Amino acid sequence: MVMRSEVPNFFVYGEPSRSLEVGFLHVETVMERKTVHFGHVSPHKHPLMGQITYWFQGSGTYRIEDESWNFSAPAVSFVPSNVVHAFDVGENADAIVVSVSDDMLKALAPQVVLDLDAPIFLTGQPADPVWPKLKVLLDMIFEDYRERGAEGEKVLSGLISVVLSLMGRIGGRAALPSTSLTVSLGLALRREIDLHYRKDWPVGTYVTLLATTPHLLDKAAREVFGRSVKELLLERRLLEAKRLLLFTIRSVEDIGHEVGFDDPAYFSRFFRRMTGEAPAAWRRHHLRQE
Repeated sequence: MVMRSEVPNFFVYGEPSRSLEVGFLHVETVMERKTVHFGHVSPHKHPLMGQITYWFQGSGTYRIEDESWNFSAPAVSFVPSNVVHAFDVGENADAIVVSVSDDMLKALAPQVVLDLDAPIFLTGQPADPVWPKLKVLLDMIFEDYRERGAEGEKVLSGLISVVLSLMGRIGGRAALPSTSLTVSLGLALRREIDLHYRKDWPVGTYVTLLATTPHLLDKAAREVFGRSVKELLLERRLLEAKRLLLFTIRSVEDIGHEVGFDDPAYFSRFFRRMTGEAPAAWRRHHLRQE
């Protein structure tokens, strides 16, 4: 595995990240970029869009953050923006990849029976009746995009909503009611944590930032994510530390500083408390698994 100093951000795989137009959509097959990746897509993330990947043939290994699955088609995943993912597949494997801008996903969320803030990977048996339905829908999305491009946005967004809802029906976590103020506050908290977790702000700063009360913010965090606000903050810092340990060559001390710990010993104690292993040992263990 090639180690880097940062987990790369891409527009689509192999192309530098860039700003997206409102309502951005892009559809292609994995093997259309075969000459870029040759079946090995290194860990990367997309800062401004989520992706549906539907494997209609072949087999391989798919990774999301520090978890991986060995799969054979059919399989489907949804990866939100800023979530690290990667895969290795055989020569005969192929998938349809639907990239959807965050603003469009936000607009679709009220109609979708899937938590669009969490990644998911699903496999199944071809005989299961839901998989032929997914195949028909993804084929329609692929063909319509080939014929009309993003001009077919209204049709494509409707089809994408159905695909995401079918995924939710298969095994995803159903989204909480979009009309709930508690849910809206919980999701807003998560967005702010993603932006500011490195600053080691106290919970009170997030209370002020979101113009709420400590009780309401903690209620939202527990109802939407099953965690307290402080636990969400610590888990976000841990997630970033794991990403950098696993996908970069940066030192443990540097990684601790990157995620908001000025004292390397304190970072090591924090990481061990959260994972049961010191950062260097965790890195060695997971790289051996690679």
